[in-house]
Amino acid sequence: MALDICKQIYKKIKKYNTIVVARHVGPDPDAIASQIAFRDTIKLNFPNKKVVAIGSYVSKFKYFGLIDKPNYNEIMEALLVILDVPTLDRVDGIEGLQYNEIIKIDHHPCDTKVASLEFVDDTASSACQLVAEFNFRTGLKMNQNIASNLFLGIVSDSDRFLLSYTTAKTFHIVSKLIDKYHLNFEPLYNNLYERPINEIRFHGYLAEHLNLTENGLAYVKITPEILKEYDVDNGTPSNMINDFNYIKEVLSWIFVTYDEKNAIYKVNIRSRGPIINEIAARYNGGGHKFASGARCKTEEEIDFLLKDLDKACKDYKESQ
Repeated sequence: MALDICKQIYKKIKKYNTIVVARHVGPDPDAIASQIAFRDTIKLNFPNKKVVAIGSYVSKFKYFGLIDKPNYNEIMEALLVILDVPTLDRVDGIEGLQYNEIIKIDHHPCDTKVASLEFVDDTASSACQLVAEFNFRTGLKMNQNIASNLFLGIVSDSDRFLLSYTTAKTFHIVSKLIDKYHLNFEPLYNNLYERPINEIRFHGYLAEHLNLTENGLAYVKITPEILKEYDVDNGTPSNMINDFNYIKEVLSWIFVTYDEKNAIYKVNIRSRGPIINEIAARYNGGGHKFASGARCKTEEEIDFLLKDLDKACKDYKESQ
């Protein structure tokens, strides 16, 4: 099945002269890495095609590569490829873009079909794992830089292979990337995990202000003033949430960050047992069973979300 869909996507790529590659808003390393790696793979194998990666530029992820700034008026009859995003409403940068067809490559569960061709596997560790699998299945050439980006995306989204959706296939694909492209771990890990001192201090703030309910829900509400005090952006908490795994008393934990620019609360949720993606879906979000996100408009919505998650923790404890 996977081989068939990969072959069909490959045929579409061969057909189109203009290909636009996009990913979700508020990107994490997997989203950026899969987008850049996919773009660069197509450019490497089809140098005469116009291939661009669109969306907001995130300076801290510049080591993956640069995002393009194309003139949308010059993009005609394009193929749009969306990565690491289940639905169109969360795709970054496609407003005003003209395209003929959509292809989706994603590892998030979603009941809604949004593309003519969809390579979706919610058992995969990451979008980067699926891009690597697509490249290997279709015989598309890669270089060391592309392989490095895919490796980092897999490492990041699997939390260094610690999360439950790290499978034998994940290790098989990673092994092929390492062996074939002679990847050097140390400098790659430095890019992914090295942090400035202000972020380390902010990490301490999160630990110090973690609220914990008797049912095992931990949460922190982060104001714009706190972000300014520590000189971090509103995407920083989402990059730190996996660091709070394996706290003995915590079953589920949540970071709430207010985004002043878009007047919305960005919510990152993780779990060590309770199913959270069904709850997140009720609050303009979704994701995996144990790793999800949501977006709320008011503090009242946040309070309702916290109550729902706390109940999920209580029910989970009672079921064990």
